[in-house]
Amino acid sequence: MNERKTVLKFRIAISLCFAMAATAAAQSAIPRAANGKPDFSGRWEGPFIQDMSKDLRNQKGAGEIPLTDWGKEKMATQIDVSVHCLPTGYVRTTNAPFPLEIIQREGRITFLYEINNNFHIVFTDGREHPKDWEPTWAGHSIGKWDGDTLVIDTVGFNGKTQLDTEGHPHSDQLHVVERLSYIDPTHLNYDLTIEDPKTYTRPWKNVRTFTATPNYELLEYSCNENNKDFTEGHIK
Repeated sequence: MNERKTVLKFRIAISLCFAMAATAAAQSAIPRAANGKPDFSGRWEGPFIQDMSKDLRNQKGAGEIPLTDWGKEKMATQIDVSVHCLPTGYVRTTNAPFPLEIIQREGRITFLYEINNNFHIVFTDGREHPKDWEPTWAGHSIGKWDGDTLVIDTVGFNGKTQLDTEGHPHSDQLHVVERLSYIDPTHLNYDLTIEDPKTYTRPWKNVRTFTATPNYELLEYSCNENNKDFTEGHIK
């Protein structure tokens, strides 16, 4: 019996060594910028996140987003801004079933989105958020490195958009923290935390994977005014 246990422990140790070696090899193969940090430049596509409550992981109350009374009222009465071709907002733009392109330069990282031909800049030059910001549809983002993970902190929202197609709302108190890191050279781990004390009773997360699509070029996206599906009551 003791001999069997020894053999089992040996096999487990060997498996762990192989797994660690494979992980180390994948990490060493990821693209890096001149400063040694991971380079996320390229075209990527993630899953369509229609309802962010479907991807809550390892949390108490998973599958149920903790709305405040104000948040519940907001969700029940708001109008989807996308039917008027208004900006869909920072979080919902990333949730959309369209690819994006990342352009990484010293001091800033630019995200180009196919949906609505949006773009967003993340400043990585050491600056902080401005003390008196002008609220915008997509907020103000700064990025800092935690090892090989890029941590993006975004505030300064105008509160006029929704987080997803399901209609989960937010206020101008929304605070978004994203953690972006390589899994291997063709996959990124994307970890999103939502904090909005006016709309939600506690912070909550959503996690997903982005896949490299190097052969895809972003297409023109056009949203036109006077959407008859909305004005004539086909959608609400």
